[in-house]
Amino acid sequence: MTTTSQPTPIQSLWQQLREALPESSKINLDEPLARKTTWRVGGTADIYIEPDSESALHSTVRLCHDNKVPFFVLGRGSNVLVRDGGFRGVAISLNHPWFQSVEIQDGYIWAGAGARQKDVALFAKKNGLAGMEFLEGIPGSMGGGLRMNAGAMGAELFDCVISMRVMSPQGEVQNLQRDAIEVHYRRCPILKDYIALGALLQGTSDDPASIGERMKNYSQKRWASQPAASSAGCVFKNPTEIPAGKLVDELGLKGMRVGGACVSDVHGNFIVNDQKATALDILNLIDQVQKIAKEKRGIALITEIQIVGED
Repeated sequence: MTTTSQPTPIQSLWQQLREALPESSKINLDEPLARKTTWRVGGTADIYIEPDSESALHSTVRLCHDNKVPFFVLGRGSNVLVRDGGFRGVAISLNHPWFQSVEIQDGYIWAGAGARQKDVALFAKKNGLAGMEFLEGIPGSMGGGLRMNAGAMGAELFDCVISMRVMSPQGEVQNLQRDAIEVHYRRCPILKDYIALGALLQGTSDDPASIGERMKNYSQKRWASQPAASSAGCVFKNPTEIPAGKLVDELGLKGMRVGGACVSDVHGNFIVNDQKATALDILNLIDQVQKIAKEKRGIALITEIQIVGED
């Protein structure tokens, strides 16, 4: 008598996704995530998906929910650390052109979650709308920027937001007005579980040349103060007492190393990969910096990066 083994939850979900999603949606098994993150570390995801529409994303999220398989949205891979053991579930990327639209709607800018923040800044400049210049040098997509309320040069993304379109973990879509969205420094709580689909942004009228000059100045300041090596941007939220980078500098931790991970000599709030780092190297280095900051200055450094997966 022969027995037939039952498919695993991942195998079952994979088959359901193949049947539910159009061919223009990318679906891969055992996808290496290191090459999809700016830190260039991390293991594989059981399933990797780039849905080609909101409808395809809805089907993906519903099937993950129904099969009790976890998922996370990778975005463009900045501000995220994937552990070396990878992610046992589904990694979703909104890099398909359908999610990257940036256009004028009723005098506001609609920016899809997959749009690069730099592209939004350039589009705003082209259309003579000021207030989004700071996005020019922030890596990653609008979805990630909304999730962490990205900011720079004294401005934050939600300073510009009029409304945001989101999808629940069950696949339900809502449009939320700004005054109904809870927002904090470097986080938007609802987007811990919900997926940002895009947002309407408001700017103020200004001459494109003036906007471009401010963007140029911001870019020069950024390149002079941030490392070019592989990183995920700032690792720690700024404590109320002192900027995180300045604290790390004062503690003499620039250049501190664990394996292939190193605290940047250029900016103390960046940890760079010298091309040999593992995710565990980075995690151990983060832990050491946190312990020293707590022991010597009594300051708790909290990470602003998203850490996913298993060791």
